[in-house]
Amino acid sequence: MKTVTGPTDHVVVVGAGLAGLAAALHLSGRGRRVTVVEREPEPGGRAGRLLLGGYRADTGPTVLTMPDILDEAFRAVGESVHDRIDLIPLHPAYRALFADGTRLDVHTDGDAMEAEIASFAGSREALGYRRLRRWLADLYAVQMRRFIDANFDSPARLLHPDLARLAALGGFGRLDRAVGRFLTDERLRRVFSFQSLYAGVAPSRALAAYAVIAYMDTVAGVYFPRGGMHAVPVAMAAAAARSGVAFRYGEGVTGLERTGRRITAVVTARDRIPCDAVVLTPDLPVSYGLLGRAPRRPVRLRHAPSAVVLHVGTDRTWPGLSHHTLSFGRAWETVFGELTGTGRLMSDPSLLITRPTATDPSLAPEGRHLHYVLAPCPNTRIGPSAARWGDLGPRYRDELVRVLERRGLAGLGASVEEESLVTPADWTAMGHAAGTPFSVAHTFAQTGPFRPRNLVSGTENAVLAGCGTTPGVGVPTVLLSGKLAAARVTGIGRPA
Repeated sequence: MKTVTGPTDHVVVVGAGLAGLAAALHLSGRGRRVTVVEREPEPGGRAGRLLLGGYRADTGPTVLTMPDILDEAFRAVGESVHDRIDLIPLHPAYRALFADGTRLDVHTDGDAMEAEIASFAGSREALGYRRLRRWLADLYAVQMRRFIDANFDSPARLLHPDLARLAALGGFGRLDRAVGRFLTDERLRRVFSFQSLYAGVAPSRALAAYAVIAYMDTVAGVYFPRGGMHAVPVAMAAAAARSGVAFRYGEGVTGLERTGRRITAVVTARDRIPCDAVVLTPDLPVSYGLLGRAPRRPVRLRHAPSAVVLHVGTDRTWPGLSHHTLSFGRAWETVFGELTGTGRLMSDPSLLITRPTATDPSLAPEGRHLHYVLAPCPNTRIGPSAARWGDLGPRYRDELVRVLERRGLAGLGASVEEESLVTPADWTAMGHAAGTPFSVAHTFAQTGPFRPRNLVSGTENAVLAGCGTTPGVGVPTVLLSGKLAAARVTGIGRPA
């Protein structure tokens, strides 16, 4: 495994999001002096906090899986995630509502889910689920340590017996066909394949290997941190500070000083911070801009779809909603074509509705409820530009409310006391390329060793972390990106 060269005693981490905090914890645990520079007044990055009157809304991810990866970051400095965060397992992990009026609770316990599917779609589908569950577990076991939690120096590192095992499992086929080998009910197939949208690819085009995300969601378990997802970066920052990491909030990085191929200091509007190495966690264009160069690629990077997020604090809720509810429209392939091909807004939207007050009522005033509605939409490179969202956003907000009211949330519009709408224009203003918080899509040419590397050529002591680099998008993988970046600095880590 290649590492940065020269001394690495003092490392500056740019960004106090999940990737930067994970990197800081792993670096501190390995004896480095670490300074984290963050432009915002508190930690969080994408996993921020929005105050709406007495409502406390998470601005970023709402689904937490694989808490053992989070715990690994805490254990790097001798702590435990369970000492810092109250992680509440969600039962069910999701509720799926379908256009035909049927409902399915998605359980991570195998027996409970088998019984749920038997009641929902019959015993044959229940047996198919059991086989699917074993396949998902095998897929995860082959991929995790070799292809996900790993630094790649070249595609040659793929040549390992685990690659043959992955191929034997069908990992290089298409996701929808792979799931279809086990389940014939189209509704069930959606439940175990919609996760490819997190990776920015339609199930019909995604590698079956990305069913590993379905393993995380539907087998390993879904959790909610008491206090909201923002409690995670707050706890990580507290553990890092206790271990000796220095934090400088409210300081945006304006430049990097260099001598030859080495970064010698990180420059903010207020100070110059000398360093031996630097970990950059902003979105790729921002990091490349600071470095003064972007790696050459034969084809322009393709970005994932974006999302419109509607936060609403309401004076009521609806009994059909679980903590996480998937509201599927009738269309499926058409919707993915709109999101990734034609660049149109979803004509028949499938939506994620998160109701965090179902688990933690303290996130809203007494007797009130908080709802987070995520509507995937095209990114600004293939869909409406950031400038168009100024007028389009309010209209689309009203359309989403009408859709949800037709699907059972009667009176939603009238119940809203506080709200905030986030569109691709806002993601663009935050510095996210193509107006998407989901960064670079996980096409085959942008996966594993083909994804933008965390070591940038032409620089001896700079490392990247975050969802745009290895291993990719999602809370577990972003945490791993911080760990992998730390391994590039310290030389301690599992070789790929």
